[in-house]
Formats: sequence, C-alpha cells, structure tokens
Amino acid sequence: MLDIEAPSIDSARMRRAGRELLSLALMDSRNHTLRWIAAYERALAGPELPVPQQADLSPPLWELGHLGWFQERWIARNVQRQRGARCDPTQSRLPSVLPDADRCFDPAEVSHAGRWKLELPDLQSTRQYLVDTLETTLELLESTPEDDDDALYFYRLALFHEDLRGEWLAQMSQTLGFDAGLLGAPAAVNPRDALLFPATRWPLGCEPGGFVFDNEKWVHEVDVPEFEIDAQPVSWSQYAEFVEDGGYDAQEFWHPQGWQWLQREGRRTPRHVDQMRHGVLAQRFGKLMRVPMAQPAMHVSWYEADAWCRWSGRRLPSEVEWEAAAHQGASRGFRWGDLWEWTATTFRPYPGFAPGPLRDYSQAAFGTHKVLRGASFATRARMRAPKFRHFATPERDDLFCGFRSCAL
Repeated sequence: MLDIEAPSIDSARMRRAGRELLSLALMDSRNHTLRWIAAYERALAGPELPVPQQADLSPPLWELGHLGWFQERWIARNVQRQRGARCDPTQSRLPSVLPDADRCFDPAEVSHAGRWKLELPDLQSTRQYLVDTLETTLELLESTPEDDDDALYFYRLALFHEDLRGEWLAQMSQTLGFDAGLLGAPAAVNPRDALLFPATRWPLGCEPGGFVFDNEKWVHEVDVPEFEIDAQPVSWSQYAEFVEDGGYDAQEFWHPQGWQWLQREGRRTPRHVDQMRHGVLAQRFGKLMRVPMAQPAMHVSWYEADAWCRWSGRRLPSEVEWEAAAHQGASRGFRWGDLWEWTATTFRPYPGFAPGPLRDYSQAAFGTHKVLRGASFATRARMRAPKFRHFATPERDDLFCGFRSCAL
C-alpha cells in the first residue's frame, strides 16, 4: 500500500489549498497572532501595549486591529471577492462590524507615524473584532467554490498576510528586547564548499495557478551565466574577520550611501551585537548571550552585506542566481531557510507585471528596495517558497536577515 503524505496546513502547498485546509490554516494563523499578543501583554505590562515611536516598530494594538480589518475588508465587506485578483479595489464596500475601522486600521487612511496618535479600540474590543471577523470569514468560505482560484484568492491572501504580520511581531519582540517563548534560533552549520552551477536559462517567476503574489507574476526566462555561490549563508566566524580587519573603518569597501548610513548610525558591528572580539556577544530577545560562531550572521543590513562582499573579493548573488541555486542545489547541500538573505537585485516588477487589488503592496517599493530571498526561523512553514520575493530598504537590519556570497 502506498504511503501518501496527507495535506498539511504547514506545507507550501497551501498556495493551492481548498476550503477545508484554508479554514484550518486561517484558524491556526489567528491563534498564532493571539499568542503573540498575549506575549506582548505580559512583556509590556498592560493591555495598552505601549511601544516607542520609531520606524521599525508599530503599535501592537494597531497591528492586531489591522489584521481583523484586512480580512474583513477583502472578504466580508468585498462584494467582488469572487473575482479574486480581478476585483476593483476602488469599489464601494459594505460597512464594518467595528465603528471607525477604516479610520483606525486602513494604511491608506493613516500614516505610519499617525498610528501612535490614534484613539484605538481597547485590547478586549480588538480581540473580539478578530473573533467576529474570523467567524464571518469561515462562514463565507464554506459556500465558496472548492476549485476556483479566483473565489479562493482573498482567503489565501488573508492567510499569508496574517502570517507575514506574525513575523513582523516576532521582529518587534527582538527590537523591544523580550522573549515571547514562541521562537527558536538559526541553526549552527558546518561550513561546506561553495557550489558551481553551469550557465542556464532559468524560469524566473511563477506560473498561473493557485495563489501568486503580484510581484511574482509572471514566469519569464532569464539567461544565467555560470556562477559559484556559497552553500550556506555567511557565518559569524566569517563576518568577524571583516570586523577585526577594520572593515567598519575602510570607506573603500562601502557603497557611498552605505558609508553615509554607517557614519550616521555610528555602527561598529551589526545590530544587537555587543562584542565581536574573542567571540560574538549579542542581544537575543532581551538576553545577552554568546552566539555560536557557526550560526549565520544576522541583523545585517544590505550595506553591511555588500561591504563584507567587497572586502572578501566576492559579491552578493542576483535574485535569479539565488533562486536557480535553491532549486538546483537542494541535493548538493544548498541550505536556506534560517534567515532572509539579501541579494544584489533592486526590487522591480517582472515583465508583464499588473498590480493586484493591493496596489501599493509592491509598487511603492519598486526601485528603492532590495530583494531578499529565502525565509527565516520565524517564517511560518507554509510561507517558505524559493520563488517568494521579500523586499526591504538597504538600511533595514531589524529583520532576521543575513546573506551569502558569489565568486566575482
């Protein structure tokens, strides 16, 4: 008898999930969100969940309410939800079950800085909002066609959006310095020889079918010359050599904008690192600990990754090189998934790109952000796909991010 693996809500195959798995996954994601909020309530000593105003933080109460708003906005309130990505985002929508939901939680209505000035619903009311919106979502899902990608589009989108915001809550817990007890750590990895890949013509992007993020559309072939790439991300041991060799004082290794950022920040090591001589001492969720030198270097900005590569006589991979290696090198020791990895590629649309209903999701970042590939130890398993395109501005180092290098 064949041993057939049962479908799982933790599988990357959730992009093609039908009603039953989607229902389970939506409940799982919402419960995960509530576990994070409970951890914030304990750590921040009270239901107001106060955090300081800064670019890499967001009020947890706003994040919580935004998740309920997003799901309700695109499912229960969306009269065109059956049209999926073809839906008109400017259409009129049904009213929310929460008064002033749009005023409070719509990013188009309130700036990032404005989130701290809002009079938000209290924690109990916001939790109830999440219960109510999920209940309605699941009821509507029951009557949705099982094999219709358009009809299931917003349910899948709501799931992945909540998973992505869950990782944002994890990143904020590191920035704020408290341990929620919900995460592990990147694994220490024995070094392996770099991998050589022959020239190829690679299908970059996704085929139609299932759920596809707008910036993954559509598949197109790209010529890739022969390249050599690290089998795993750069480790603390490798990065420490750059620091000890005066890399943070050598302007010739830094991108001009990176050098300006470095002087402005006064940085001498990657973020959260207290010491790099005779081992790495770093803050991990509020605890100062000695980090294994074989772990991948983490909380490294694109500028720092680029400088290390210049110092070492190597370079960052392009996103197509990274993707081709992740697919072709799986049986040869290419390891990914411990942290997000910077690439040399500036985030731009693929040929034939057409914005989806979330028009600002990708478009606002084109030309200014760098592409990250892979996943981190905080990424939900169903989000881990070698074609997924993460993106961030080059100074960002609050993400669980690192890098690997290629030969020149």
